[in-house]
Amino acid sequence: MTAPDAPVDARERPREGRGSPISRAALLAYLLLIIYASWYPFTGWRSSGVPLFTFLNTVMPRYWTGFDVAVNIVGYVPFGILLVLSLYPHIRGVWAVLLAALAGILVTGTMETVQNFLPTRVPSNLDLVTNAGGCLVGAILGAWWAPGLLDRGRLFQLRRRWFAPHASQGLVLVALWPLAQIYPQSYLFGNGQVLPIVSGWLSRWLATDIDLVGMLRPGAIMTVEQYWLSETIITACGMTGAVLTLMCLVRRSAPRFLLMLAFLGTALVVKALSSSLFFRPDNAFVWMTPGAEGGLLIGLIMLTGLVFAPQVAQRRLAVVTLVLSLIVVNTIPTNPYFASTLQGWVQGKFLNFNGAAQFLSLLWPFIALWFLVLPSHQLNRPEPRGEPAA
Repeated sequence: MTAPDAPVDARERPREGRGSPISRAALLAYLLLIIYASWYPFTGWRSSGVPLFTFLNTVMPRYWTGFDVAVNIVGYVPFGILLVLSLYPHIRGVWAVLLAALAGILVTGTMETVQNFLPTRVPSNLDLVTNAGGCLVGAILGAWWAPGLLDRGRLFQLRRRWFAPHASQGLVLVALWPLAQIYPQSYLFGNGQVLPIVSGWLSRWLATDIDLVGMLRPGAIMTVEQYWLSETIITACGMTGAVLTLMCLVRRSAPRFLLMLAFLGTALVVKALSSSLFFRPDNAFVWMTPGAEGGLLIGLIMLTGLVFAPQVAQRRLAVVTLVLSLIVVNTIPTNPYFASTLQGWVQGKFLNFNGAAQFLSLLWPFIALWFLVLPSHQLNRPEPRGEPAA
């Protein structure tokens, strides 16, 4: 508890009349995910010759399932919540719900209309209705939760007590890291493996086979030990970079070690659940290879001390470890064992979801590096002397 005469930083004063930066940043991130999921795989653009809004007047499709409806509704609920939280406190209550519902209709209508130009996508009035309905449900929940979340709730108090005033955008970034583990990857925490994707793009564009990874390692055949060592480095560096990015946003008085364990535990649980869902339940821990186990152990040993290091050192080490992870994961071939496992992956109903998950998996390390390096983020501002009252 702060003494009555303790100085309070201007950034720690109540949020009266101010918006929520973390809500706006999360809204932008979620909108990008919706766009990527709705227009994935972004290939074969062409005009079908059908009027753009014909899908609004067509009969409801007969092939829909309860799963499709549930996914469409649930996928837009967070969008509606974030819309209302972003408007608060300038617009609240019924007006916020109505504006969020209208925005949901405009966004999902745009997504469905553009799908007219994608041969692998089919615009649907059912998708429009269910997506807009999910946004409306989210808007109602957001209006209900907004005062407690942004003004006086327990989460708001924890946010002030544990995290720095400038941490809003960074918290959105680190919250996306566990979700970036959903997409199947060759190596645990091996986000940012972009060279195979770029090779595929260049091969289609130039009409010839191009293997950028092979060019970086001409004639090199990796042994089992080399795969093992590479995965150890990727896992250790990937987790260290992500955790240190989080630590750059945490106050000195926060339970740093517990936050680290919770952060890593969430990522591993998400990884296990997604592997079980995409493949089979007995493959829930197929990613826990000897190299991954070694990387987890080394990463935990490193982080046990680094979570208490000065924030300047944490930021620099986060950059170094993320860059090292990117270099290794982009210069070694795909693990042949993982490739054989991936053959049993039938995307099916998860095609849209997988597009957004792949987007996160590929870009998260690059966005994190941009966040850590850009001076305007000012990750190392001095904390005010007086801690906010609990």
